[in-house]
Amino acid sequence: MNTFGRMSTLTALDIGSSKVCCVIAHHGRNGLKIVGHGYNAALGIKNGIVSDINQATYSVCNAVETAEQMANEPIGRVIMNISGEKTQSLMRSAAIALHKNRPVSDTDIEKLITKGTSKIDASGGELIHCLPTTYRLDGGESIKDPHNIYGENLSLDMLLGYYPTSLYKNIVTVVNNAHLEIAEKTFSAYASALACLVNDEKELGATVIDIGGGTTSIVTFQKGFPVKFSTIPVGGINITNDIAWGLTTSFVHAEDLKVRHGCAFLISQDETEILNVYPVGEEDDNYIRQIHKADLINIITPRVEEIFELVARKLDEHGLKNVSSHRVVLTGGTAQLPGIREVAGYVLDKQVRIGVPRNIPNLPKPLCTPTFSCALGMLLFATEYNECKPQKIQNRPTVELSGVNKIFGWFKQNF
Repeated sequence: MNTFGRMSTLTALDIGSSKVCCVIAHHGRNGLKIVGHGYNAALGIKNGIVSDINQATYSVCNAVETAEQMANEPIGRVIMNISGEKTQSLMRSAAIALHKNRPVSDTDIEKLITKGTSKIDASGGELIHCLPTTYRLDGGESIKDPHNIYGENLSLDMLLGYYPTSLYKNIVTVVNNAHLEIAEKTFSAYASALACLVNDEKELGATVIDIGGGTTSIVTFQKGFPVKFSTIPVGGINITNDIAWGLTTSFVHAEDLKVRHGCAFLISQDETEILNVYPVGEEDDNYIRQIHKADLINIITPRVEEIFELVARKLDEHGLKNVSSHRVVLTGGTAQLPGIREVAGYVLDKQVRIGVPRNIPNLPKPLCTPTFSCALGMLLFATEYNECKPQKIQNRPTVELSGVNKIFGWFKQNF
């Protein structure tokens, strides 16, 4: 059931390891229209996991306030992204017998979904996704819509996505402390896929690799549906850290070097180009140290290769390592690193492209980059919502949501 169908305003809140982004949109007959956005550096988040409640809340408040000011309206409910290396997924199947003298009806579909979502055990974590994927009649080939077709048995595959309860509680705390309520939640890579993939890629098979600051989130599509979620605990921040350590410079200067001069592979002219490096703790130009650009790239390349080697292991686990027709789409902030597409294609032995948000028309220019794929995809997730989450879950962990009235007191006390 689409819980957002009657909402005229949708808000996506993307909490990452390197940035927090809030995007506000109006949803009407003509689709989505972005009316406000705000983003700033993330504090209190490490590898997609909350490490400091107060700092993380402050980052969220800043991003939300900027978006609210641009949209000229307050927001209260948000679609939330979930990332971090602890994401898990599994497929669950259910089947029912059909009436032989009538075709499949809405009642049959509802009965099948109810059976499939009954007795779901969430003792391993918070249920983030419960996505119906493929139907089958009498054990045959998968079909998308069994309505009005005759058969004896109908089965359904569902993709379940879980996240550790304790880590989810921390996210809930941050969001509630920022005077917000979580209306829905989605894994980061799934949201990015909704923003970047075209329908043919979903049908033929594609994996979206969302390379963020602290984590790399992965979702695989086959025959039009997601079939696997996974995450690895490395991202762009690891590259920046390697530069800082390797060149003995500050994190800020290392990030600047990566953004302005970084590349994922070496070319001949990099051997001669000279870069200035400020030693850590020094800001005086008299202490500038000069290096060849090749020295910077030789630090970056091994980490980029490592990221895709870890991704290759995940694809192997998904049974896709040797499927040559399976495409890869790179998105997220680190996907903007020059040369990363070529390195990914070499390591993964796949066709690779860079994914930018393409499924929302008339985007503001600042949002037309891989950095905002997740946030914009969350808006599409809300409008195309097709989850079938159960009303009751066995061993469901209790996540206490603090009341809005407590927020202002908390904020005054802490800031």
